[in-house]
Amino acid sequence: MVPPDPVDARLLAVLAESGRAAVHEIAQRLGMDPREAAMRLITLSGSGLPLLVGVECDPNGVRRALANAAAYGNYMGGPPSGPYAVHQSGPHPVQQPYGPQAPISQPFPAQQPPQATWGPPQSAGWVRADQPQPKPVVSRTGKIGSVLEADSLEGARLTIQLVEVVDPADFLFTAAGYKLAEGERAVVVHTEVTNTSQIPYTSLPDMYLVLVTKTGETVTKAPVSLSSRPAHKLGIQPGETAGGHSVFVLPDETQVIQVRWSVRPEVDLNTLVWTVDD
Repeated sequence: MVPPDPVDARLLAVLAESGRAAVHEIAQRLGMDPREAAMRLITLSGSGLPLLVGVECDPNGVRRALANAAAYGNYMGGPPSGPYAVHQSGPHPVQQPYGPQAPISQPFPAQQPPQATWGPPQSAGWVRADQPQPKPVVSRTGKIGSVLEADSLEGARLTIQLVEVVDPADFLFTAAGYKLAEGERAVVVHTEVTNTSQIPYTSLPDMYLVLVTKTGETVTKAPVSLSSRPAHKLGIQPGETAGGHSVFVLPDETQVIQVRWSVRPEVDLNTLVWTVDD
């Protein structure tokens, strides 16, 4: 079995104290997002550890919720489409007949008013209103100090600035009462996140913030918080800006070339990358 990383080790240590605990209680004790804690525990359970991740519910309450959702069609799929579409007629689906079908008369569409234009014809300012307008290009890469944009899973629009990378940050790490092992160093990353939308951002802003090494490996944050460099707090309300510091512990010889931010554990279209100069 592969030894767990420092975050997994902390999770297992807290769980081993009682032998049984709710995921949100473990996450609260470690200052983690409950979803990240649950994901890590499920992964550890599948790795062969004597660990069972369960869930409890009120069976009657869940059945009522499902019945209410089904009554409003929330769990019903949309109508089938494409060449193999079928019509529902009674308890058994009936396929559409093959062969030519009688044409169905359709009313003539109403004539549309002329489209508005802007600017003199044949000039750069001449654009019809019905023509698609080019969307602004959103940059997903930058350097330290750059402000980049991304969307959360809930649809919140975010701007994220990589304010500072302190490397090495051993003095900050040891001043907070922590010790580094032989051959290790600490790195502190300061980011500021602004919610520019009207939708609350409910996740931990640096949940999937990682360092990328020269060899292509990623380093996840350590489960520590420095009093002189406060960590991120959960959630950002519309219009608010929240800053926080993420702490990383890595081998002393490891070269960091990028800081990467994502809304998921994996890289996607909303992943942001800042290049770190040597």
